[in-house]
Amino acid sequence: MRAVVRRAGKLICDEIDERDPGPGQVRVKTLACGICGSDLHALHYLDHMVEMGRRAGGGDSLDPKKDIVFGHEFCAEVLEGGPGADRLKPGTRVVSMPINMSAEGFDAVGYSNKYAGGFAERMILTEALLLEVPNGLATPQAALTEPMAVGVHAVAAAALDENSVTLVLGCGPVGLAVIAALKLKGHGPIIAADFSPRRRKAAEAMGADVIIDPAQTGPHTKWAEFGVPSTLAGMQAALFGGQAYGRPVVFECVGSPGVLQSVIEGCPPKAQIIVAGVCMEADRIEPSLAINKQLDLRFVLGYQPDEFAQTLFDIAEGRINVDPLITSTIGLDGVAQAFADLANPETNVKIMVTPGL
Repeated sequence: MRAVVRRAGKLICDEIDERDPGPGQVRVKTLACGICGSDLHALHYLDHMVEMGRRAGGGDSLDPKKDIVFGHEFCAEVLEGGPGADRLKPGTRVVSMPINMSAEGFDAVGYSNKYAGGFAERMILTEALLLEVPNGLATPQAALTEPMAVGVHAVAAAALDENSVTLVLGCGPVGLAVIAALKLKGHGPIIAADFSPRRRKAAEAMGADVIIDPAQTGPHTKWAEFGVPSTLAGMQAALFGGQAYGRPVVFECVGSPGVLQSVIEGCPPKAQIIVAGVCMEADRIEPSLAINKQLDLRFVLGYQPDEFAQTLFDIAEGRINVDPLITSTIGLDGVAQAFADLANPETNVKIMVTPGL
């Protein structure tokens, strides 16, 4: 079958061998698959990603020197089941958490040497994890369940109170997913900041209340407008004066060196910082500054199974609008160029790959 293969640090559209579904697995036809920011990182930094995963206790199942077919944000159609996999009829459209389970262990769909990801015409998936697409939800929108669940998980991890003011730094797909999840929970006001005009426009479409161009205005200049003291002295005065205000929460969705330190420097005292952006390089922060400001620093990754399932249904019911994210659709032959194009935030927000094109 045709697939886009990462080989020697490059993306090559090629014919690859196809596995048969094992017990509890199904063969599916890939209908649509989004290109994720982690795919962009993995093209060039896969060795580093594997090493970080190993150091975190994730094992050594992935060999970055061998062929890999990316793609973990997908919607697919069931073709046939392996032994014991007969719950879903052929033709059923499904989404899934990108995990494959077999007698050999666990594999991450899209980051595996054994199983092809969504940048292939067909995949092998675990039937027990498949969720049928409900309510006639369109295929590209269903494929965005995975990245939107990332935002849902980040918001669930935040210590938001009823009057919290939030700042979302970086309005790529992760930041936009966070904005959508905040709106879903009824939280506001939401301040969103990004250097890209296209991304700022998308943030507004997703429901951000205040949009900031950091080239013109510092992203931390709006706290006082919502009654949040920006200094320790201001915080003490508010406390002694009986002034109540919502806890400030910053979602760092950029993932570039220096950003986390800039948040520590600029955010209000006693703020919580949720780190959802993946910085692929060593970074430096000043813990003593964070200690003096009594900041709460929390790192988040992925989502829980219930969050993934609920996100699918929230999209299908119209409670999460993913339409502003989808900006282009391409076939397998266009994937390599799309990776290059996504380096420029003005060209696209989310590119969907349709192997059948």
